Amino acid sequence: MASNVNPTVRRRRLGQELRRLRELKGMTAEEVAERLLVSQSKISRLENGRRSISQRDVRDLCGVYEVEDQRIVDSLMEMARDSRQQGWWHTFGDIPYSVYIGLETDAESLRVYEPQLVTGLLQTRAYAEALVQGALPETSTAEIEKRVQVRMRRQERITAEINPLRLWVVLDEASLRRVVGSPLVMREQLEHLIEMSQLPHVTVQVLPFEVGAHPGLNGQYAILEFADAADSSVVYLEGVTSDLYLEKAQDVQKYAVMYEHLRAQSLNVEASRQYISDVAKKYAD
Repeated sequence: MASNVNPTVRRRRLGQELRRLRELKGMTAEEVAERLLVSQSKISRLENGRRSISQRDVRDLCGVYEVEDQRIVDSLMEMARDSRQQGWWHTFGDIPYSVYIGLETDAESLRVYEPQLVTGLLQTRAYAEALVQGALPETSTAEIEKRVQVRMRRQERITAEINPLRLWVVLDEASLRRVVGSPLVMREQLEHLIEMSQLPHVTVQVLPFEVGAHPGLNGQYAILEFADAADSSVVYLEGVTSDLYLEKAQDVQKYAVMYEHLRAQSLNVEASRQYISDVAKKYAD
């Protein structure tokens, strides 16, 4: 069982349960921190699943919350143990967006808006290499290769025969026009994009320049949804030095509504495929 556990998701579920127990007890995170002689930020990180949770942490928190049912305590302790295991991405060393990879690995569906680039799950190796080199000019060759390998591994969720990730992507026209690598790299990338868009669980739409102002002008974002009802949806906003994860229902709903507007303003699936093909032909010479 342990080998199939996603530690990121385990931490998140455990954090949600610990938050629920605290709220049932009517305590604030600050009050809990004072009782345990730890910082309030530690309690917050434990509850939002961004920090590894030890069995000792669980035991101490259950004591503060006066959890009397030993079955609940044992279940939480098991989740804490599972949450400290390593996911496949840890074999690549330090990955700056490992939390996101853990969520993506367990997600049932993913909706992405990309204003500048082809989304990572649909990138070719050549495009990914050129992209990392251009975006991180001071990065070593070994680090570039590691990042590309991780990206290729992530794509296995798209091509999996069993339970593949349902992916919906809205690409701004700029992502098709921006030459990453070379015209040849772009042509191969757009042809690959057309091929992947024909998979039954992958939808690609193009948002043309002529639309003008639209709800996605603030930048890229992704909405992750999970099969387990206990796992709330997450909005992921990528940053340069840190990322942002939004889990409050009202925040997720706001971005979901924005996404529906983007889908409505984009070309339909067939028109998008034709549009990508037309752009790809311009890179043929």
